[in-house]
Amino acid sequence: QVQLVESGGGLVQAGGSLRLSCAASGFTFSSYGMGWFRQAPGKERKFVATISWSGGIIYYADSVKGRFTISRDNAENTVSLQMNGLKPDDTAVYYCAALRDPQWPQSVDFWGKGTLVTVSS
Repeated sequence: QVQLVESGGGLVQAGGSLRLSCAASGFTFSSYGMGWFRQAPGKERKFVATISWSGGIIYYADSVKGRFTISRDNAENTVSLQMNGLKPDDTAVYYCAALRDPQWPQSVDFWGKGTLVTVSS
């Protein structure tokens, strides 16, 4: 069955860094765009970053541009999110997702269960 398993979340001070990873299985990873979304307490889940199947096309939310970097390894079926310059507003549960089209966040076919990132001030 399809599995997306996130790891790397935790507690970090403002200005710090974390690297999230997502291990995928049960589907043809290299055929899907991949992405990261986040849901802050009491708020809707929102797009953070997506990457095309080849890695050649990448989209970022304005709120994370210049601080976060998404990447993927099709040989290992993994997607990562390097987060630098973290702010308290980045506190959220971060979800890995597989998308049919990385340009359209609504095109998610599969979701992971999420990993919590907490940024203290």
